[in-house]
Amino acid sequence: MKRRKKDEYHDLIPFEKSHKVIRLEQRGNKINKYTIRSCLFGLSGTACILYCGGIALVGFGTYFFLIWGGMGIVFLCLSAVLGNRKLMNAIPKWIKNTCAVIFWLGLLLFCVIEWLILAQYNAAGKPGADFCIVLGAQWKSSGPSEVLRRRLDKAAAYLAVNPDTKVIVSGGQGSNEAISEAAGMREYLINAGIDESRIILEDKSSNTYENLVFSSAFLDKTNDSVVIVTNNFHVFRTLAIARKQGYCNAEGLAAGSVPGMAPNNLLREFLGVIKDFMLTNL
Repeated sequence: MKRRKKDEYHDLIPFEKSHKVIRLEQRGNKINKYTIRSCLFGLSGTACILYCGGIALVGFGTYFFLIWGGMGIVFLCLSAVLGNRKLMNAIPKWIKNTCAVIFWLGLLLFCVIEWLILAQYNAAGKPGADFCIVLGAQWKSSGPSEVLRRRLDKAAAYLAVNPDTKVIVSGGQGSNEAISEAAGMREYLINAGIDESRIILEDKSSNTYENLVFSSAFLDKTNDSVVIVTNNFHVFRTLAIARKQGYCNAEGLAAGSVPGMAPNNLLREFLGVIKDFMLTNL
């Protein structure tokens, strides 16, 4: 009996001479880092899809909200990949590390830009400005959109206590608008009690950059003090573009926005900042 055990022992291959690695499959309910990430992406994807559906039901804003549905699908796919242990083990480590670095750098960039946007959320604008510029937004058949109405109400309140300030209403006519945004804005301010002689029309622009470029023809960018009225989430990008265009004394005046639309507005504004940066507008 002792002899057989000794022979069996000598038949074993020493560990240091083995060229194969035996990997034991993990079993049981042990939670690893991929499981946690899979759950986080799964919850995020579900939340994005629900938010997209909520905006669709309310029918507010443009079709930009569909990006939430797309993000939700991407997150759910990532959740499925991260939840597949065999697939994750098959992916080379350098690919996983590269994806992780890109993800965290993107998240850092997003947080920095959102912090800059939120820092201007309560911009008040100094009283007694020479000019007030109201940036246009969609004008519906029934009147101003909710976004534009809030801008106009904020501008009307400012103009009421600053009688020497002239106002430039800036916005052209879109394909789905019966009149130019500037024309509608002028009528709205007149009905709000603002004298028509104080109102200057700029009705050619189609975006924020053009709003500020075309409006500058009616004032002295170097010497005139200017208060720019737009929604809170839009103030940072507006002022950045204004300064790039040579507005030396520009300040923001933040109008409110629909609370439930804050995530949508902040995401859209983040992409707007990236776009204008790439176009060297700011």
